[in-house]
Amino acid sequence: MGEVISLLKDLMRFKTIASKPDELDRCADFIESYITDLGVKCTRVNNNAIPSIIVTPKTGFAPVLLMAHFDVVDGPDTMFEPVEKDGKLYGRGSVDDKYAVALSLVLLKQWMARLEENGRGQESLPFGILLTGDEETGGYDGARHNLKSIKADFSIALDGGEPKKIITKEKGILDLKLTARGKAAHGAKPWLGINAIDILVDDLTRVRSLFTEDTPGHWHKTLNTGIIQGGKSVNQVCETAHAVLDIRYTENDDPDAILAEIDKVTTSTVTIEEKEPLFRGEDTPYLQTLLSLIPGAETGYEHGASDARFLSDFGIPGIIWGPHGIMTAHAEDEHVEIESMLQVMDILDKFMERVYEGGIK
Repeated sequence: MGEVISLLKDLMRFKTIASKPDELDRCADFIESYITDLGVKCTRVNNNAIPSIIVTPKTGFAPVLLMAHFDVVDGPDTMFEPVEKDGKLYGRGSVDDKYAVALSLVLLKQWMARLEENGRGQESLPFGILLTGDEETGGYDGARHNLKSIKADFSIALDGGEPKKIITKEKGILDLKLTARGKAAHGAKPWLGINAIDILVDDLTRVRSLFTEDTPGHWHKTLNTGIIQGGKSVNQVCETAHAVLDIRYTENDDPDAILAEIDKVTTSTVTIEEKEPLFRGEDTPYLQTLLSLIPGAETGYEHGASDARFLSDFGIPGIIWGPHGIMTAHAEDEHVEIESMLQVMDILDKFMERVYEGGIK
């Protein structure tokens, strides 16, 4: 327990945000050094200046692949100094997602020690690790790039869920930009112009009318207007205005149909900013084995998106799982509950024993 917490605190002190690539590299150096000090071979990948670290038992293959990320969203400098209080560890990255990096590394250390006692080495590990530096900015140069070269029978993305809630579904993403164009004129004579802001506001009203579902659990498509920009001067009729929409959709929705419907009801130009698939885990013997090790556990869904969405592109079944605290991710009180983190680690250890013994078919 002490080593996991100490290592997590060390990792949290790196300000690994997208605007600080040197910090991402320093953190990757720290992780790589920890792994090599164990006598474990790892692969350091830098794709478009995004660092990732891969450990596998055999070149490019792991029975089970643990996924985690060491980049974080920004926050005040004080959040990068961890605070332990009342059984919780507070600070940026505590639960999203550096706890998972620390947990994976210490689990690796424990398993290497066991294997060496039995005259075995890295080639006998029942799991591999993929640690990446760009999940918060899309995961394209981290998880998506590196999964191309990794084969696995099952993957656990340690980036969501709760000890008794294993995530098997996450919504897909459709981010759209609406651009309204009008005609500039003096603000004192608005009849001489066409105000793009007015056009945009009317369009947004029509778009919102397409998102009226409100069901228990909110497992339906949703809309958030994240950005609105327009106008340069208070006394000028605005010529161009735009809004960026964050739409999340489920397996019951067709993102292309959503796009077509929005395009139909608006006069603004609609362009795609981002379009990402949803995550759907499969019911496999690995999932059933994990559930059997957690009394009272069940599967569920989350509304956000993670790097797990890339797994299906490469034919790797998987789930998302983790300790209590995920609801505070990105918040000022971000924290991980220490006892539940160690509970997750203990269950993972038992799960890996089943994998090692060949008991999952």
